Amino acid sequence: MLNILGKRYIFFAVSALIIIPGIIVLAIYGLPFSIDFTGGALLELQFTSGAMPTPSEIIKLYNDLGISDVQVQTSGTDIFLIRSALFEEDLKTQIIDSLSQKYGSEPIVLRYDIVGPTIGKEVTRNAALAVAIAALGVVIYITYAFRGVQHAARYGLCAIIAMLHDFLVVLSVSAIGGRFFGWQFDTLFLTAFLTVIGFSVQDKIVVFDRIRENSSIYRRLEFEKLANHSIVQTLQRSINTQLMTSEFLLLALAFLGGVTLREFSVILLIGLFMGTYSSIFIAAPVLVIWENKEWQRWFKGKKPIPA
Repeated sequence: MLNILGKRYIFFAVSALIIIPGIIVLAIYGLPFSIDFTGGALLELQFTSGAMPTPSEIIKLYNDLGISDVQVQTSGTDIFLIRSALFEEDLKTQIIDSLSQKYGSEPIVLRYDIVGPTIGKEVTRNAALAVAIAALGVVIYITYAFRGVQHAARYGLCAIIAMLHDFLVVLSVSAIGGRFFGWQFDTLFLTAFLTVIGFSVQDKIVVFDRIRENSSIYRRLEFEKLANHSIVQTLQRSINTQLMTSEFLLLALAFLGGVTLREFSVILLIGLFMGTYSSIFIAAPVLVIWENKEWQRWFKGKKPIPA
C-alpha cells in the first residue's frame, strides 16, 4: 500500500515552496488590482482594416491626452483591450478620431466600461463576506454530517485549513503572475477565487467520508493507517474525476480562449488542481497530526541513548 501519510511533511514542504515566494512578492509589490477595484476606464477596440497600432503607440496616445495608468492587451491581431485611469467621455471620441486618422479606418468599439472605486470596495467586501459565511457553513455541515465520529468538528476545521492552503497557493501564483506577466486582479480573478474555494471543499468531504466509513469497519486499526487506507481508496477517483471533468477543459481554454480568458483559465486550472492535491496531501495529513497531537514532540530533542 502507498504510504502517503508517512511522507506528509514532504508534502507540507512542497506547499511551502510554492506559497512563500508568492507571499514575499505580494509583501514587496502588492497585488495588482485592476480598474474593477481601483476605478478606471476599460476600452476594447477592434481594427477591421488598415494599419494596426502597436500597444506602445496606444499608450503614447493616451499619455498625450493626459490619461495615466495605461495598460494594453491584445487578442489575436486586431483586438486591443485598453485599461486606464478614468477620463471624460469627450476624450474617448478624441481617441477614436486620432486612431482613425492615423491608421486609415475607424476602430469598432466592442466595449467601454467605467468603474468607480466605490463599486470595487463593495465587491471586495461582499466577496470576503461570502467566503467567511461559506467557511462557517462548511464547518457546521461537516460537524453535523460526521456527528457519529469522535472529534467531528476537527474534520470541518481541517477542511477549512486545506481550503486556506488552496487560497494561499492561488494568491501566491497571482502575485507572481502580476509581477512578471502583467496579470491584474479583476472580477474574473475574483470569480476564479470563489470557484476554487467552492471546489476545494468537495474533494475533502469525499476523503473524510471514506475515513468516516472505514472507522466503523476497522475499529482496531491505528488512525494513521486507517486514514492512509482511505486516501488510497479515493486516490484514483479524485485524480480521474478532476482530470476528465475540469483540468483538460481548462487547459484547452487557457490556450485557445483568448487573452481575456487566459488568466481566468490559468487561475482555475491551478486552483482546482491544488484542491485535489490538498484533499490528499494536506487535509488528511493535518487531521492525522491533530489526532496524534504531533506538535507535542516537534520541539523536543531526541532522548539520550542510555549507556
